[in-house]
Amino acid sequence: MIDFLIIGGGIAGLSAGARLSKHGTVTVLEAEDALGYHTSGRSAALFEKGYGPPSVKALNEKSAAFFEVNEYLTPRGLMLVGAKDQQELFLKEAQDLGVQQISLDEATKQIPILNADTVGHVAISNTAFDIDTDRMLQDYARIIRRNGGSVLTREKVGSIRKSGHWVVEASDTFEARNLVNAAGAWVDEVAQMAEIQPIGITPFRRSMARLPSPGGHDVKNWPMMLGVAETWYAKPDAGKLLVSPCETDPTSPHDAYADDMVLAEGLARYEAMVTEPVTRVETNWAGLRSFVSDGTLVLGPDPTDRTFIWSAAQGGYGFQTAPAASQLVADLVTGTEPSLDATTVQMLKPERLRR
Repeated sequence: MIDFLIIGGGIAGLSAGARLSKHGTVTVLEAEDALGYHTSGRSAALFEKGYGPPSVKALNEKSAAFFEVNEYLTPRGLMLVGAKDQQELFLKEAQDLGVQQISLDEATKQIPILNADTVGHVAISNTAFDIDTDRMLQDYARIIRRNGGSVLTREKVGSIRKSGHWVVEASDTFEARNLVNAAGAWVDEVAQMAEIQPIGITPFRRSMARLPSPGGHDVKNWPMMLGVAETWYAKPDAGKLLVSPCETDPTSPHDAYADDMVLAEGLARYEAMVTEPVTRVETNWAGLRSFVSDGTLVLGPDPTDRTFIWSAAQGGYGFQTAPAASQLVADLVTGTEPSLDATTVQMLKPERLRR
């Protein structure tokens, strides 16, 4: 009998599993060949405390020490870039993100391809960091195994039933006292199999293109660029530049791929803010960012059956919130007083969606 059976081997499932493995036996079931195959493997991998709604910012703040102690972060920086006619929106977003406005001259010293004819407003944060996402995933999996648990791939769940305890059919029959739903875009499908009310998850596609270094520049130390209204971003990656149109197109749970037209439109928005044209796309892909109606995470036991536990709706905040989010899941399951304030906890519990 497994104490905690976790469906989903992305950052949500592995981080929750690592925390819960201190309180009982854990088995993680991942349907794909590798951990973090879907959303977790296609993340922008940035940690910025000021990014997200209030409950996410609270989780970011609580996660910061964990990232620092485990040395998962390397400096990146975040540059908010606005067109000349976007002043009002730029100022609002700069305040929300907590970034400091700088002159275009100062900005071009950091990113020389900014276009003075189109860029009107720039702000910078030096508290944004790249996250070593692969090491995080592997470290959480290692903790689970070290504590006597299992992390299994190629385990697609076919059915779930409750017979005093949870019985899950995959390649084998797994029996567990508690079931943790960390299936990303598929969490509502898992809930329906378990005869638990879904939370109304909506997956949104986000496309990405890898470009050669623009103009032959060394982009290694450039900050990530974010267009006002989150209409595009560009992030250095291994000497290349990752550019996303930041689309929020609702879709169904699937192995996502980039939409060529949407990608082209996003690249055009990026191209309008820089002096170097996009001459070649080396590769492209897409991921799914899954949200519920209020745009924040769903964490903890379901109010109708406390042995069914949610670690869901990470949206675009999965990695940066994972340390604190997983700790909250463990606290709520074990009856431990959370370190997060009570208001934030209520904003994250599944009860809020049952009213």
